[in-house]
Amino acid sequence: MTTELDMMSVPAGMDPVREKVRTEFDLADVRTSSWGLAHPDGHPHQLRRGLGDPVWPTATVPGEAHAFVEGRQAEGADYLKIMVEDGAAFGTSLPVVPPEVAAAAVEAAHERGMLALVHTLTAKATRMAVEAGADGVTHLHYDEVISDDLIARMRAQGMFVITTLAVTASGASDGAGPRLGADLRVASRLDAEWRDNLGHEFGWNASLPNALRSVGLLHAAGVELLAGTDAAHLGAPGLAHGASLHDELRLLEAGGLSPAEALAAATRRTANRFGLTDRGRIEPGAAADLVLVDGDPTAQLSATLKTRAVWRQGHRLAW
Repeated sequence: MTTELDMMSVPAGMDPVREKVRTEFDLADVRTSSWGLAHPDGHPHQLRRGLGDPVWPTATVPGEAHAFVEGRQAEGADYLKIMVEDGAAFGTSLPVVPPEVAAAAVEAAHERGMLALVHTLTAKATRMAVEAGADGVTHLHYDEVISDDLIARMRAQGMFVITTLAVTASGASDGAGPRLGADLRVASRLDAEWRDNLGHEFGWNASLPNALRSVGLLHAAGVELLAGTDAAHLGAPGLAHGASLHDELRLLEAGGLSPAEALAAATRRTANRFGLTDRGRIEPGAAADLVLVDGDPTAQLSATLKTRAVWRQGHRLAW
């Protein structure tokens, strides 16, 4: 990947990375939401204990939403992320951002020209995101196949779905992480920690068939699907930056997209949605972010694994 979209991070950790990519072209460009809007006692705080985080900014009533969004924009956030995660997917119960606070945050983001995205692992969370007026959701829920009325509302509102099928597959113990980690075309380009991470699976009883069925229904209805993996950190088993995108493309095809449509979901369509109109395409004036492979991935997606060369901003990277 030559550009990554980070869906939540601690600014003290992300800011140095963003500074480095300005001059070091062997790193992917990165855009970020900075702090996500989360309930003070909700997800992902249960996963962050002992990591030395500063106190997270938040909003607990609608009147605090504007200040929260303003703070993230001042930090350099490119879009807003809202966490709606009740813990059911992980066999626990967690408090969530109230619907009225989520809606106020979406409104505040739109007033500032920012996209607003919502983390959703359940149909209930997806419905809340739709009702809040969000631009997109950052997971395709899998607790049930998406309903016709949700599809209709998402299409009417022009929403998009970042599918993250790779993490759903890992949660279902049916991901390609272990296979990719054993493939020298992938393993040779990862350090030992990421190879090990890729070789495991989450295994939390996610339903991949539900997610794949939803992909087909959303695609047939014209709701835009974007590729994403949730390969955030070493605590996400079965995933690795870049490597897991190959699995995401495979799963999008399994859900009903053609190879060309799956590739567009990872390039042009995502770039367009996030206002990155200088990339995700090959045309005069666009950034020279290019990947050269052996074979034709528009006919056989697995050709993306046969990478011969990569350029970012016209700089050919060591490969």
